[in-house]
Amino acid sequence: MRRKVSVIGAGKVGATTAHLLALKGLADIVLVNRTEGIAQGVALDIRESLPIEGSDVNIVGTGDYSKISGSDIVVVTAGAQRKEGMSRDDLLKTNAQIVSAIAEQIKQHAPNSIVIVVSNPLDAMAYLVMKKTGFDRKRVIGMAGALDSARLTAFIAEELKVTPKEIKTMILGSHGDSMVPVISATTVNGYPVSKLIGPERLQSIVSRARDGGAEIIKLEGSSAFYAPASSVVSIIDSILNDRKKVIPCSVYLEGEYGIKGTFLGVPIAVGKGGIETIETMPLSSDESKALSESAAKIAVQLPVLSGI
Repeated sequence: MRRKVSVIGAGKVGATTAHLLALKGLADIVLVNRTEGIAQGVALDIRESLPIEGSDVNIVGTGDYSKISGSDIVVVTAGAQRKEGMSRDDLLKTNAQIVSAIAEQIKQHAPNSIVIVVSNPLDAMAYLVMKKTGFDRKRVIGMAGALDSARLTAFIAEELKVTPKEIKTMILGSHGDSMVPVISATTVNGYPVSKLIGPERLQSIVSRARDGGAEIIKLEGSSAFYAPASSVVSIIDSILNDRKKVIPCSVYLEGEYGIKGTFLGVPIAVGKGGIETIETMPLSSDESKALSESAAKIAVQLPVLSGI
């Protein structure tokens, strides 16, 4: 029996996620959108492309949440998008209302699913989903570090004119201004990146990765969607195929890295159970301090969610 993935929100991230899933043949897909016709139209367009691509997955669009019943994975992409000059935190109250209502629907119709949260501000929205659904922390994952790490990898590859396949890096912490690039563990074909790029230039590249989303908004007037969708699909692939691939994601910490009671980006092994293990990664003293500071900034947002 083919697996089932439901994607909530048929905007650019949701639609692109559904398209990539269909192209890869990973699962049957339900695309949900509250505005009548949008999910249906996107699903129809994707379905018409599949004979060309040689994929035989089933994809349907709907506004009916009961259709997500039996989902192995539910991806939450719905919510207001950032505009130029906005931070992810500016979306907190608006998207909390939207995501809270979605979480209630997931709890009712897909109680055994693993949830991947994409809506911003991501760490706070993942926390809200876990609290509203009551799911074990292993089944609520925030897509964050996978995207941020991909951006840093792309920019280092561009700088050194090498294939991204030679680069190993990881960004931890919040999906926001306080994200923590682990430069101490970043290598290019096994060599420390700090030996290949000078400190000032490397800091400039790190800053570009941190502001990667804002750069895209400034250029095209809307939020990124190709790279976020690819990041989501990499997590889905690792779950459905039980790859146990180590991916930086936002997860609820219960003392790991000395942090408790909040979602934060750390490396996890992703498999059929969702979060299989939270991996311990050696950090420099500066990186450990930055990770704690990042957690503190997320914790400030959480009381706002208590009344939602």
